[in-house]
Amino acid sequence: MALLWLLSCLVLAGSARCGVPAIAPVIYGYNRIVNGEPAVPGSWPWQVSLQRNNGFHFCGGSLISENWVVTAAHCSVRTTDTVVVGAYDQDSPSPDEQRLTIEQVFKNPKFNLLTIRNDITLIKLATPAQLSTSVSPVCLPQATEDFPAGMTCVTTGWGLTDPNASATPAVLQQVALPLLSNLQCKAYWGFRISDVMVCAGADGASSCNGDSGGPLVCQKDGAWTLVGIVSWGSSTCSPSIPAVYARVTELLPWIDSILAAN
Repeated sequence: MALLWLLSCLVLAGSARCGVPAIAPVIYGYNRIVNGEPAVPGSWPWQVSLQRNNGFHFCGGSLISENWVVTAAHCSVRTTDTVVVGAYDQDSPSPDEQRLTIEQVFKNPKFNLLTIRNDITLIKLATPAQLSTSVSPVCLPQATEDFPAGMTCVTTGWGLTDPNASATPAVLQQVALPLLSNLQCKAYWGFRISDVMVCAGADGASSCNGDSGGPLVCQKDGAWTLVGIVSWGSSTCSPSIPAVYARVTELLPWIDSILAAN
């Protein structure tokens, strides 16, 4: 009985750690990742780099447990791809990096490339990530949680900092963005905005190519929660037009069903 109690405490202790980086992020201007800034190394410990087998970074993702990563369906992840956790500088990998193989890819069957709705994929890792100061999971929200328009949240990634650039930045970028209501977002994007999406930005910064699948996180009660998955936006990554993210609260039933069955 004592062992069971100890195990349950350890499980609770493990789950309570989500969304609290051991290395605190420093966000100026709480300040794209067009018009973003380099992150403090290790301060977004759930950030994942998805790489082809030649080492090319093609999408971001978020670690939600030792065994699971969430990314965008439009990233078209394959089991031959590599999940890199603990990464910071793509040009000079640190000892904190772990390169993990993929056991299985679960693309949301409702994903539609024309409407870009339900833009979510879950990746089951073949071997669990080793949690450390620079590798730990982000929290998933409760289905009923509200993240109101005007709330300042953060998106991170290695996407282009200039839509005309030929190469993505070496070090992880971060930017603080305000959430928009879907009604506000429809002023820019019209009927394309649905309830499975959430918008952020139009405030001098934006996500861009290469950020896809990465996190949009909001801090509540001291912990960072995954509110959105980088999905789509302006073809020029315009910092005056909101970027669109898959809304995680709306996709939780599907996430829960996949995690429970696998």
